[in-house]
Amino acid sequence: MTTKLESLELALKHALGEGAAISSALGEVTVVVKAADYLASMQTLRDAPSLAFEQLIDLCGVDYSQYGEGTWDGLRFAVTTHLLSVEHNWRVRVRVFCPDDDMPLVESVTGIWRAANWYEREAFDLFGILFDGHGDLRRILTDYGFIGHPFRKDFPITGYVEMRYDPEQKRVIYQPVTIEPRENIPRVIREETYGTK
Repeated sequence: MTTKLESLELALKHALGEGAAISSALGEVTVVVKAADYLASMQTLRDAPSLAFEQLIDLCGVDYSQYGEGTWDGLRFAVTTHLLSVEHNWRVRVRVFCPDDDMPLVESVTGIWRAANWYEREAFDLFGILFDGHGDLRRILTDYGFIGHPFRKDFPITGYVEMRYDPEQKRVIYQPVTIEPRENIPRVIREETYGTK
C-alpha cells in the first residue's frame, strides 16, 4: 500500500516528466525545475487533475551564496514556492534557480496565481530577483529611494544610508550611516553572595 506522500511523488513524476527533480525529506516533497521549464511546470501543477494545486501559499527568494558555510558552488539565487491542493489535501515545494547570478530573472507566475503578485514584489525588493511578465514590479517593503537589496548575503548589516528628519530643512533627508563600531564588554558580577538569596 502506498502512502499519501508516495502517491504525490508518483503523480508529480507522471505530470512533470523527467525535467523535474523530485525529492522528499521530513514528510515534505520538493520539486526542482529548470528556469526554462518553470512557467510550464507551474501551469501543469495547477491544471493537471491528478495534482490540482489551486493555491499558492508562499513564494520567496533565497540567496545561496554562503550556504553550507560557503561550500555551495551552484547558482546563487533561487525562488521557492509552496503550493496547496485543497482537493487532494497535499502540499509541494517548488524551487527554481535563476540562471544568471548577476541579473537573477525567472518568469512571473502572477498569470497562474494572482496571489503571487506581492510575494514576487517582496522577492524583488529584498533579493533583487526580477520576474519577467510581472505587471507592477516595484519595491514593497523598503522605500523607493532605497539602495540595494537587504536580504542578499553581501549587503552590509548597517546598510549604506540612514534617514532622519532635518528640522532646518523641514523634511526627511538621507545621509551616510553614522553608526560607529564599538566593542561590547559584558558586565561581570563579582559578589560572593550572588544567587544565594
